[in-house]
Amino acid sequence: MTAKMLSGKPIADAIKAEIAAEVSDMREIHGFAPCLAVVRVGDDPASAVYVGNKVKTSEEIGLVSIQHHLPAETDDPELLQVVDELNNNEDVDGILVQLPLPARINDNAILESIRPEKDVDGFHPVNVGRLAQGRASLAPCTPAGVIEMLKRSEIEIAGKHAVIIGRSNIVGKPMAMLLLQENATVTICHSRTHDLASIAMEADILVAAIGRPGFVTGEHIKDGAVVVDVGINKVSSADDAAQFFQGEELEKRLRTISNRGFTLVGDVKPHDAIERASAYTPVPGGVGLLTIAMLMRNTLEAAKQRRRIEL
Repeated sequence: MTAKMLSGKPIADAIKAEIAAEVSDMREIHGFAPCLAVVRVGDDPASAVYVGNKVKTSEEIGLVSIQHHLPAETDDPELLQVVDELNNNEDVDGILVQLPLPARINDNAILESIRPEKDVDGFHPVNVGRLAQGRASLAPCTPAGVIEMLKRSEIEIAGKHAVIIGRSNIVGKPMAMLLLQENATVTICHSRTHDLASIAMEADILVAAIGRPGFVTGEHIKDGAVVVDVGINKVSSADDAAQFFQGEELEKRLRTISNRGFTLVGDVKPHDAIERASAYTPVPGGVGLLTIAMLMRNTLEAAKQRRRIEL
């Protein structure tokens, strides 16, 4: 068996095109567009790239974008003041504080200070509670992107056994709740799970979100399962890359390491998934491309809900 590759790009492009059409209608009918405010603290290079991609995408699809780049020395009260100003700005529909924040800043206090109706990351306890109750909510973007990928790839979810490896608040737990809403039977595995491989082998849909490169191998994958790799890990040596890739793909990854100093890999050994799964999301090029698209959708939905607009 050779797995079908589930590319994130065409699905992300379709979602962004749908959002752009609604934003265009909103401008024409109501005279404004949704506004996303992004706050970044410090000069972390990866955060700068992520924020740049979010701002670029928002502008491409017609959203209004506001950026706040604060110095690394910013403390909790200063950051809370910026968030409060954005909370009280009626022109702002979505607020995103880019993580990670400097270690001295209380992440939870900052994220909880964002008004739930503007929490486009879906991390506020109110939105988490709504999601747990199966109510309409702004859901975390990566798990929501996984659901979109499965649905738009015509992969049946209802009645299937979904196993999630990882229990983070950002992916694992909300992923479980979203799959339950789609009528899957869900099992969550984690570092304390006994005989994890045998449980994973029961999965019709296996979601790897543990943050350990290559953790999921053939012994975890049932023949014909759908494997969703949410992991994003950096590999910087030729020996490590050779554990993931072969042939032309390995040569390509070695060139990437030579040019950039690293290549990205997932939580799943690619060749094992390709040999055993019916469908598989590659890293990069899979689920990650949907995260920003779902952020844009959350911003649009936040604007519609706050302003009581139906298009």
